[in-house]
Amino acid sequence: MCRIISIANQKGGVGKTTTAMNVGVALRLTGKRVLLIDLDPQANLSTYLGFTNDEGEPIDDLPTISHLMMVAIGQGKKLTDVKQYIRHNELNDIDYIPSDINLANADCYLAGALSRETVLKRMLTKELISDYDYIIIDCLPSLGVLLMNALVASNGIIIPVQAQKFAFDGLGMLNSIFDQVKATLKPELSLIGVLPTMVDHTNASKRVIEQLKEAYPDELFNTVIHRATEATESTNKHRSLCLYKNRLGEEYKAVAEEIIRREVTT
Repeated sequence: MCRIISIANQKGGVGKTTTAMNVGVALRLTGKRVLLIDLDPQANLSTYLGFTNDEGEPIDDLPTISHLMMVAIGQGKKLTDVKQYIRHNELNDIDYIPSDINLANADCYLAGALSRETVLKRMLTKELISDYDYIIIDCLPSLGVLLMNALVASNGIIIPVQAQKFAFDGLGMLNSIFDQVKATLKPELSLIGVLPTMVDHTNASKRVIEQLKEAYPDELFNTVIHRATEATESTNKHRSLCLYKNRLGEEYKAVAEEIIRREVTT
């Protein structure tokens, strides 16, 4: 059965895209079939994957998740051609649906859509998800209609939290949205885990982790992601950390193993 996981936190700069990419590749390395979906108009995940046309020029003319959502709204029925929007990244051996800046207009073109919170869920047809074990959604740092779409489409959510000052900013509101979606639209939605990111050896970082343990005693990942320059280098090379021999790559592999174990027991 395919598991659909949203990587979400309304606070920016916490490592959502890095987590989505590297958890996806780490799961792929275990033999799982994985699809990444970039649901952020900043398209950082798409950039990480080197999404360009054949000439390396701007990608406005290439189909993305925003095109797909507009088609879904226009048709008003189940899509049969979603797979044509899926691209494959050879370097990381992973499938993905890219994003672009047009997704920033989602609130406008979804405003009049029937059951607008379920557009993404309806796009992920049985025919599509049967091809994958995991679908990972990289969410934008917002609590708007796109996040609602991601949560309604998902089985679970992972919340990356930067282990630094102001780490808890916005978590209360995200938890409230999660509870609302679970209560009204997706009863089976679960919190898979809270993942500390950019961890260092400062007292501030240690305090945040202790506070996270108190707030999420059963959901906090055993693995933490440390702060390291390799993350930036990985992005610039469009190559997952999990394909190198480095500390961060091993940490993301450990996170993937935890996800598999947690999914088995839920």
